[in-house]
Amino acid sequence: MIPAPGGDAVVAELPTVADTESFGETVGRELVAGDVVLLAGPLGAGKTALVRGLARGLGVTGTVASPTFVIAREHPSAGDGPALVHVDAYRLGGPDGDVDVAAELDDLDLDTELDRAVVAVEWGVGVAERLAGSAVTIALERRDDDTRVATLCRTARP
Repeated sequence: MIPAPGGDAVVAELPTVADTESFGETVGRELVAGDVVLLAGPLGAGKTALVRGLARGLGVTGTVASPTFVIAREHPSAGDGPALVHVDAYRLGGPDGDVDVAAELDDLDLDTELDRAVVAVEWGVGVAERLAGSAVTIALERRDDDTRVATLCRTARP
């Protein structure tokens, strides 16, 4: 399902939260340690629901909740697969936007986690691409009827 860098994007309509989680689970089964997943979309678009699905697909332990206030949560693997590091970059940059977001992201040392984990970053587009040579980007839109539309692509770092 995950296209090669520069390949055609995958677009999916997700009418329910369960569909969003199922889509995430399908994607999660294809991820390997070192993958960076960037999630974009407005508040309420389903980013955390999608990460719950990624976690199921990866087979990690623990309840997946938004890491908005703790910035990052790690979910260890229940088996031989990679762990999941779930990051919420929404609050990075300080309340007035006067702090360097890239520096704050560097302070989390996420690049040291990549050899053993998948890193999923909510609000990560434009911020976390440099963590790896390529990233899986999933943009979520929320329609008026509450259907989510996910657009998935893999982008290579220039």
